[in-house]
Amino acid sequence: MSVSVWDDLSLLLDSPDSLTVTSTARGTVKEKPGFNAGEDVAALRKALEGLGTTEKTLIEVLTQRSNAQRQLICKAYQQTTGRTLVDDLKGDTGGDFEDILLALVTPPAQYDAKEFMKAIKGTGTTESTLIEIFASRSNSQIKAMSDAYAAETGRTVLQDLKSEVSGDFGKTLLILAEGKRDDSKNVDAAKAKAEAKVLYEAGEKKWGTDESKFIDILCHRSVPQLRQTLVEYKNLTGKTLQQSIESEMSGKLEDVLVAIVKCVKSVPAYLAELLHKSMKSVGTTESILTRIMVSRSEIDLMDIKAEYKNLYGCTLHSAIQSDVGGDYGQCLKLICGGDN
Repeated sequence: MSVSVWDDLSLLLDSPDSLTVTSTARGTVKEKPGFNAGEDVAALRKALEGLGTTEKTLIEVLTQRSNAQRQLICKAYQQTTGRTLVDDLKGDTGGDFEDILLALVTPPAQYDAKEFMKAIKGTGTTESTLIEIFASRSNSQIKAMSDAYAAETGRTVLQDLKSEVSGDFGKTLLILAEGKRDDSKNVDAAKAKAEAKVLYEAGEKKWGTDESKFIDILCHRSVPQLRQTLVEYKNLTGKTLQQSIESEMSGKLEDVLVAIVKCVKSVPAYLAELLHKSMKSVGTTESILTRIMVSRSEIDLMDIKAEYKNLYGCTLHSAIQSDVGGDYGQCLKLICGGDN
């Protein structure tokens, strides 16, 4: 893969920014016209209560409705049967197929909260999940996730995160988890120039790196402001900020700061890269595949598909087709939408 997408800053200042996006226009999953919760519940009951489960019905109903419509289905299902759809899906499906169906019927903020919980539970913390979630979510998504987490656990995301992570890596995640990145659209060009110089002097120019400067600027400034700073940095040093971070830092701190820089440039390209890695490694990392496909299906999956094709020369649909089979693969392909 060419790294050029991360080094080429020429189109950066005019490209859309999905870190602050609130529209669903770039999603692949849309509301179903003429939606009728009662009909869907009848179809799901038939699929779940008969002899053997009819997976095809489950897939068709749950991948072809918006999340808001799925919530109405869950409510109607419980009113009709006295059971929850989640429990019945758990009882009748298994493995990755079960995981993706449960993800589809969970409201987005609660789903992020559950993924966060999984990442910090048990022995060892899954840092890569924490990086992906906190680097790619907007302030409002982080706030919604924090509210859902507090409602579920009675604790705050920050409290629980604090006990799991430490050092400069921990400090970076904790700032991101506050969801307080500057949201303004204004760009102060002089400040961008000055901060590019601050970053250069804190890293490349200095013996030893002053990590706190990188953390402060990358976690707090608005996306348009940071994009201008990235351009100024390259003008000043001849290198991209990502290249400097990669040569100056290591370990989890490097991972999270590079992820932030990538998301400032393009969340869809960053997520396309994660999808590619999750399928290219030995054995597919289904949890990453499920999380990205479901959580972005109504936000920017169309853009992720375009970036995927751009980066890897094949469509996301065909990559899924050749990598994942069965009912699980079928779900992913329907969420993905056409092979374009």
